[in-house]
Amino acid sequence: MMNFAIEDAAKLAEASYTANRITSPRVIRSCPHADVQAHVLEGDILLLPGSNSIRDYLRFNLRILRLGHRRLKMSDDNSEKGASGTTWHQGFLAYSSVVFDWLKDIGVTPNYVIGHSLGAAATQILSKSYGVPGLGFAAPRTKFVNGPVRHHKKCLLINRFDDIVPKVPSAFHHLGSVRNLAVNPKRNFPAHKMKHYREIVDIGQQNGALPSHWAGAPDYSV
Repeated sequence: MMNFAIEDAAKLAEASYTANRITSPRVIRSCPHADVQAHVLEGDILLLPGSNSIRDYLRFNLRILRLGHRRLKMSDDNSEKGASGTTWHQGFLAYSSVVFDWLKDIGVTPNYVIGHSLGAAATQILSKSYGVPGLGFAAPRTKFVNGPVRHHKKCLLINRFDDIVPKVPSAFHHLGSVRNLAVNPKRNFPAHKMKHYREIVDIGQQNGALPSHWAGAPDYSV
């Protein structure tokens, strides 16, 4: 099981928006889908950027992603059962399914998943689906049913108290271990940007709220 430094994961999550600048670990493949951003790095690390604008995130969700000619909105509380057997927010599941199908097409099974924002929503779903460690920053809520499910302990979510995205959709729940970190001063809307998550990783590790590395916890059997 891959053991990844959280500080390094935060740097990759920030760099994921300009993946052509990532030099180590090197980007091997990038998803060709027009509306879904995903990258496979050396070591079969799956890197998932999202929307880095709170206004765009709440207004459009999934970057006005149209799957099956339907516009998926944040206010849409419809849920759907995924291949893993867990019931998810249908929009985040549809997004994750594009990544899942792409990985299947190129013959890659990820060893680790890292994501920010929308990418952190997909990180929860794909970490469980593959049973591999996942690290999500600024993660929205993806799981419809509250309570533990198999592989939920493999995912660690790092959220800021001053970021609204981890609080929505309110009818859903996070998957994994969640660290909601208080910050001073608060940044309000800019708090969602990945550069501000990098700063709380440093603070969280200094005060013992975050470990230095994450390899997931032992499986939970249901």
